[in-house]
Amino acid sequence: MNAPDLRQPSTPATTAIEHWIGGRATPGQSGRRADVFNPATGAVTGQVALANTAEVAAAVAAAQAAFPAWADTPPIRRARVMFKFLELLNQHRDELAHAITAEHGKVFTDAQGEVTRGIDIVEFACGIPQLLKGDFTDQVSTGIDNWTLRQPLGVVAGITPFNFPVMVPMWMFPVAIAAGNTFVLKPSPIDPSASLLMAALLKQAGLPDGVFNVVQGDKAAVDALLEHPDVKAVSFVGSTPIANYIYETGARHGKRVQALGGAKNHMVVMPDADIDQTVDALIGSAYGSAGERCMAISVAVLVGDAADKVIPKLIERTKALKVLNGANLDAEMGPIVTRAAHDRITGYIALGQQEGAKLLVDGRGFQGAQAGEGCDQGFWMGGTLFDGVTPEMRIYKEEIFGPVLGCVRAHDLKQAVDLINAHEFGNGVSCFTRDGNVAREFSRRIQVGMVGINVPIPVPMAWHGFGGWKKSLFGDMHAYGEEGVRFYTKQKSIMQRWPESIGKGAEFVMPTAK
Repeated sequence: MNAPDLRQPSTPATTAIEHWIGGRATPGQSGRRADVFNPATGAVTGQVALANTAEVAAAVAAAQAAFPAWADTPPIRRARVMFKFLELLNQHRDELAHAITAEHGKVFTDAQGEVTRGIDIVEFACGIPQLLKGDFTDQVSTGIDNWTLRQPLGVVAGITPFNFPVMVPMWMFPVAIAAGNTFVLKPSPIDPSASLLMAALLKQAGLPDGVFNVVQGDKAAVDALLEHPDVKAVSFVGSTPIANYIYETGARHGKRVQALGGAKNHMVVMPDADIDQTVDALIGSAYGSAGERCMAISVAVLVGDAADKVIPKLIERTKALKVLNGANLDAEMGPIVTRAAHDRITGYIALGQQEGAKLLVDGRGFQGAQAGEGCDQGFWMGGTLFDGVTPEMRIYKEEIFGPVLGCVRAHDLKQAVDLINAHEFGNGVSCFTRDGNVAREFSRRIQVGMVGINVPIPVPMAWHGFGGWKKSLFGDMHAYGEEGVRFYTKQKSIMQRWPESIGKGAEFVMPTAK
């Protein structure tokens, strides 16, 4: 079967979406398939193969066979492949963005932004010769030198979510491959086409066959990767219950695991904040990508009299959201990714009402026909806004992962910080203020992994690394950046001396510097 046609802006109807093993598209053999939908119209656009254990084993075997030669390839030559891949990504970024919009539903401009943030990681990975440099100590003891180097692990795997089908895989495989590993990607079956587009671009960039493989699938494929003895490390991004499962199962099978889980991200609004800027930030971060971001702001913590200034503007802006087909360049928010996700979110809105929160704007009344022609059967919803949310409510405690923003009141900064620190998640947080001391104290005292000061979505840049605290991260190292390089490599320490410097006679004491 030929590689995917990169000229196509979206997945055509009834497309068969297959695996990529050993450098070529590989038809599924399990007999199991799942429908792939266009969330804007509700139409089935393709069917994705769901791998069985044998198909996962075939992908791992291809990666294992390719590993020795790729690991032995000088880092500068691996970097040159990454540079070519970077060039191709820039040429085809709109094709990738169209594939995202067609299967995930996020608006096209947001999809373009996703691709760009993935490209940032590839740019970082192009610097792998510098990133793999070790340390050297001359004459660590008389006649002895000591140095360290970092070597690849072997076959590594990435299990990625539906909400960022391009960016999150690129948090993983560019760094892993540049460091000398071979890679097996298991993308979400909800929006799988982008994985094959990236595989085709990597092959076009000159990546040897077997270094990058894709197995489409569900839990059966996940478990097969977690249990396979030749998979040395697993990276995962998704919900906390699954992240915990991935971490425990992978660790039990002797793997290095990095599992990024869920979130309940807060934005603290101080009374001195610029209200218009703050409302802009809340609207974009709560409803962008229909709230289906692990860094979406889902709780606004309004301190003192900030609520009196913020709430009326939030109501107005939430009602005015441009909820349209993602292909429309005027769109601010697209559809929900699946019917099941839509049902889950509407259930949370009903629960919030039952729990006593004040429903200021109800997104459940939005009709698909309002989003554009042919959208009446899509998975549509408007923005929802609650006030009077309290920490005891499930809509505060649990991750809704949809366009639902809850407002909580706090008397002062201390109460706001204590509220956030008490939450089980610690992924991202933001504080809007003009006061430098407030910003400093907030940054130091908040128990959250990624902090923004007047920045609503503080996703670190490619060279800094991404990861939360508490139940938002299982494992010791953050994604991408220098921690990503450490995750995908192991350190080796070498001590060396030569016969002319070795004294005669056996030594029975612990070696010490002399």
